[in-house]
Amino acid sequence: MVWLAFDPRLGQELMLTLPRVQPADAAALEDWQREVRLAARLNHPHLAHVVEVGVQDHWPYVAVDRALGVTLVEWLAAHPQPTPIEAVKWMCEALEGLAFAHEAGATHGDLQLHHILVSEQGTVRVMALEAARDTGASVDERARANDRGMPLDPNRLRVQRDTSERDVLASGVLLQQLLTGQPVLEEPDTALVIARMTPIGRELVRLPWTTPHPISEALRAIANRTTSAQERQRYLNARTLLRALDGWRTAEAQDTGGPLAMLLDRMRTVGHLPAMPGVGSRVARLSAKDGQHTEEIADQILQDMALSFELLRQVNSAQVQGTQMAGSGPVLTIRRAIALVGLNGIRQAASALRMWPGPLNASGAQAMQRMMDRVRLAGHVAQVLRPAGYHPEVMFLVAVLQNLGRLLVQYHFPEEAEQIWQLMRPSPPPANAEPGTPEQPGLSESAASFAVLGVNIETLGAAVARHWGLGEDVQHMIHRLPRDRPARTPDSDADMLRTAASAANDAVDAVSLLPATRVSHGLGLVAQRYARAMEISVRDLQEAMQTARAALRSGSSVANARTEEAPAQGEAATESPPFPSAADAAQDTH
Repeated sequence: MVWLAFDPRLGQELMLTLPRVQPADAAALEDWQREVRLAARLNHPHLAHVVEVGVQDHWPYVAVDRALGVTLVEWLAAHPQPTPIEAVKWMCEALEGLAFAHEAGATHGDLQLHHILVSEQGTVRVMALEAARDTGASVDERARANDRGMPLDPNRLRVQRDTSERDVLASGVLLQQLLTGQPVLEEPDTALVIARMTPIGRELVRLPWTTPHPISEALRAIANRTTSAQERQRYLNARTLLRALDGWRTAEAQDTGGPLAMLLDRMRTVGHLPAMPGVGSRVARLSAKDGQHTEEIADQILQDMALSFELLRQVNSAQVQGTQMAGSGPVLTIRRAIALVGLNGIRQAASALRMWPGPLNASGAQAMQRMMDRVRLAGHVAQVLRPAGYHPEVMFLVAVLQNLGRLLVQYHFPEEAEQIWQLMRPSPPPANAEPGTPEQPGLSESAASFAVLGVNIETLGAAVARHWGLGEDVQHMIHRLPRDRPARTPDSDADMLRTAASAANDAVDAVSLLPATRVSHGLGLVAQRYARAMEISVRDLQEAMQTARAALRSGSSVANARTEEAPAQGEAATESPPFPSAADAAQDTH
């Protein structure tokens, strides 16, 4: 409860927050006051300063100065239907305060709209930390705990963690209420809403399609993840939800520059990708052989994604600035880049790279290596599937660039990448589900990346490609075909390259992400989707996968790999997953 009161001693109005239940006895009252006073000592711009902690008629209260602002309930009464940007700003500031409190060991426990204050300047503060804590323990219970020399709850840290997660869930409920302009489940009390949601209740909470303002796909994914029916998909940490909402705000505020702005600082310090081990010695050997054929040099450089991307970045950025070949189109082959920069330019590009594994720890480096192997495999598959007349190097690079966003997220944001992959994994049915209930599907990659980063992974890759100077045709090609639409017959070279690269990436995803028992079915769906556009069959995909695997193992071109012994047909089904499995994670990092 929150009451507006006047304090004649101070001559000012105060807002008093009381717990829902009176303390059971004097000891419970003392415990409540102690915890609230400890929380009141926290100092943060988005936490309301406490004026007094006291008791009136056996009811404890925590008092906050009315001059700090009005409650969000009052604000909305005067300014109904806030825009999504306004709603997200409020929740971001509230989450900053909550995250600070959680990290200091304090929680709220009963977050409501009337616990969020808005000042005249629009600054948000959360008030009444710990005021909702349980006050119902009896004297005997407390005496027994004190006799043992331990707190009442031996699992205090777990209780604190659970309450922190409840704060995050309540924040999600409030976010949806702000976006829709209506109480969730027609119930203004977030505690009662949470009690009706799974797993406690049976209600499903999702953002409706009809809202006062249009809601972007990214923000919708974030809002729906906050109240997901699958507990493992929800945000379990205030900073994780804050990061996703802040990413969405950045993208919205800066338009096309937003996604790129998220990566620029990191790319300046640690590069776009780490160079593979031994890149320096390989470049030295290449430089020592001035008579070596450009195609052979290009094949060697293609084995290192970081060096390949750095060359493309350098030559295309230079062209954008008008310092090379003004008026020409973007460079999309390594051989042409070599012709432009020469062996000296290759050495400079290699020296600009961060050596493997960059800032990644051991597990992050392993995940990065798996990702790179998977992307190379897709590049080789695309080379095998390419229609006649298309250069294999261009085909390889288009397929690889379709994964640029994935590679960047895996390198620069490994923890967020792990969250995305975990959200994409299916989960077993709930424990209370009826026998025969199928497993619960995971999120799509797009929805998962929206929910974690606030932007689509593919959007990040496209923003970096623009930054590198790659033209509109290239940006069109490196957008994978949407999986929810049929692949139509290409009517241009750019469409053909895009379609072939998309088919290769879809096939590798089927082999890498699906359970072994469903790989054949997954490849069949890919073949069915691209049958008319590319005239391919399941057998074509299987043979392309075998040839690509041989090229990946040998580090040679697809043309050379065709002459090597092909792996057994069943090998595709035993491909190791490209990301750590859920069992590998020591704890949930949501």
